Amino acid sequence: MRGAQGGPAPGISPSRRLLARLRDVMAGSGTIQSRLDKIVKLIAAEMVAEVCSCYVMRPGDVLELFATIGLNPEAVHRTRLRVGEGLVGEIALTARPLAIANAPSHPNFAYRPETGEDPYQSLVGVPILRGGKVRGVLVIQNAKRRNYSEEEVETLQTIAMVVAELVAGRDTGEQGQIATGSTGGILPTRLGGLTINPGLAQGLAVLHQSQLTIRQMVADDPNEELARFNAAVDTMHASLDQLLETTAASGVEEGRDILETYLMFARDRGWLGRIHEAINAGLTAEAAVQRVQNDMRARMAHLTDPYIRERLYDFDDLTNRLLLHLSGKVSAADSGTLPDDVVLVARSIGPAELLDYDRRRLRALILEDGSATSHVAIVARALDIPVVGRVSEAMSLIEPLDPVIVDGDHGQVFVRPAEDIQELFQQNVELRARRRQEYAELARLPPESRDGVRISLNINAGLLVDIPHLESTGADGVGLFRTEIPFMVRTNFPDVASQTEFYAKVLDHAGERPVHFRTLDVGGDKKLPYLDAQDQENPALGWRAIRIGLDRPAMLRAQLRALIRAAAGRELRVMFPMVASVAEFDAARRLLDMELERARRDGFPLPRDLRVGVMLEVPALLWQLPQLLPRIDFLSVGSNDLAQYLFAADRGNPKVARRYDPLSPPMLNMLRTLVRDCDAAGVPVSLCGEMASRPLEAMALVGVGFRSLSMTPGAFGAVKTMIRRLEVGPLARYVDTLCGSAEASVRERLKFYAMDHGVPV
Repeated sequence: MRGAQGGPAPGISPSRRLLARLRDVMAGSGTIQSRLDKIVKLIAAEMVAEVCSCYVMRPGDVLELFATIGLNPEAVHRTRLRVGEGLVGEIALTARPLAIANAPSHPNFAYRPETGEDPYQSLVGVPILRGGKVRGVLVIQNAKRRNYSEEEVETLQTIAMVVAELVAGRDTGEQGQIATGSTGGILPTRLGGLTINPGLAQGLAVLHQSQLTIRQMVADDPNEELARFNAAVDTMHASLDQLLETTAASGVEEGRDILETYLMFARDRGWLGRIHEAINAGLTAEAAVQRVQNDMRARMAHLTDPYIRERLYDFDDLTNRLLLHLSGKVSAADSGTLPDDVVLVARSIGPAELLDYDRRRLRALILEDGSATSHVAIVARALDIPVVGRVSEAMSLIEPLDPVIVDGDHGQVFVRPAEDIQELFQQNVELRARRRQEYAELARLPPESRDGVRISLNINAGLLVDIPHLESTGADGVGLFRTEIPFMVRTNFPDVASQTEFYAKVLDHAGERPVHFRTLDVGGDKKLPYLDAQDQENPALGWRAIRIGLDRPAMLRAQLRALIRAAAGRELRVMFPMVASVAEFDAARRLLDMELERARRDGFPLPRDLRVGVMLEVPALLWQLPQLLPRIDFLSVGSNDLAQYLFAADRGNPKVARRYDPLSPPMLNMLRTLVRDCDAAGVPVSLCGEMASRPLEAMALVGVGFRSLSMTPGAFGAVKTMIRRLEVGPLARYVDTLCGSAEASVRERLKFYAMDHGVPV
């Protein structure tokens, strides 16, 4: 609502009044520079600050002071900070607000004399986010020490959402830094990427455009915007319900389960509530939806665990879908007539968006982003279509209706393929069909070696949609269920009732097959938005997993209580992650015993058979096995973390991640000794890390004595084929000789052994 003279109406909040004035500046004429100059003056006046400055991200991750009121005007375009340098750089690095009453005392404070900022004590800064990326930093400062309120920080974040439309524009000088990479749309082109779902397909390119351009950022009437938003949410829910019914009727079980989880996201009160708050602050419904998504993307951008990080794509999908409903559309798939053979090309796409397309015509999916653990990848596997991700600039290099061959087996995309490539494609299609038939027949056969050694093969899981793979692969059970996934996608800690319901569904779907539930493994790079955990210099070695559970026993006890109730008289297997000492296991076991006693006292049925184990990821536990093994019912090796701790090599650092091979004598020797100790104590031991999913590494694990492996479902066919062609006795004797080698890696030796003995790896 506007006043009679065109200004803001009386009685509105300061933040809405400020946004209304900013809208007038944004809509006015002038260059980006002149408008930013006006904006910083306006912010400083309205927020009672002596200084307001706007830093813009330049090529090379450099923040340039672009506009200021209060600092030395000669510093504009001269003062530059690297991301991570000073308080402004830290805000850009973390993509989080920072409010400090005594800024010079902060350990990351960096004084730049040309700015003349020495008189100013207090500071609050927020990242300028657009498209989930940091485009700049907005800062206000005061001479006196000032404790900024949450409302002031929130107001500055809302303003930054509006300013983002200016600083992310081409007028800031970024247009010359982006190469088009155009091929002219004529010559054949090969694009490389990452195999997300294997397979071969051919068709015509359809470019998926889901993001809408937001034309108006500031609302005239928040009540009207809330009404528009609520109506769009209702229609979105209705369309998702209809899509769920269609998917269930088509028999795509994984797609149905994913959509049920997806609907849970769509009805998340925390997500919807934050959008309501942004609308009440003065943004339009579209801008509010986009702002909440920008905040979420920035918060999760630092996660390195791909399984957790990919949950973000579900919220991207929801954001795009909600924006479409706000614009009066239903889905991005309604944009025109589709060819009979569709190869879909997208920057990123959610599972519901993929299911919007006619699956009878869908042949393959090409993504600029994406990973094998995303929901859309799981749905694509259910639809049996190949997916290649991380294809750089796919949206600009592939033209609509270009003929495309997708080689999901090798992570390649052939655009406008030549005749020889098309002939090779047909040969590979025939070869793949024969191999798939062999794998399908294997699902009914036991994973038993030629000399009669039975290897238990299990799947790794983390969502309900993973459980149907038990049947399709013929797996013996779930060797690792990552319970942290439902915690990561929520805005608050799930209560005991909701956890109980989820775990009960997992056990229901698994039937008689055992499920090994790993208790909450968060911390490090897997952060919960509602858990107050400070940034750590070395998160992999810091406050994470069982350490958080023991320091926050109420959180761990709630999860254990839910697991006991979910079992409801059935078998329950629980394992604790990142245990570094027997004392830690004893403390965790005491909490479990307390919850068992509580369930008994409250009349809940106890598990029929309770088995408790640990994940061995910390090498220190190897020297405590004599004390540990009598206390546990099983042990599971987390080879990913164990290898990085053994070699002191960060697996997320490309310079050292591949420097140390898990197929090295010290790693194999350690695993062989571990298996022998567990066998002597009568404690079952398995391995659930990435080593189990690769045939060559799995062969080595069998050679050192492992008889139980847990892996991604997609690895089953190749690993089972390897096992059924193997003679374990001769292999074990050969691996024994390798364990004493001084070589850095015995990978090549194992490859030659497999080749000589006809074992496919």
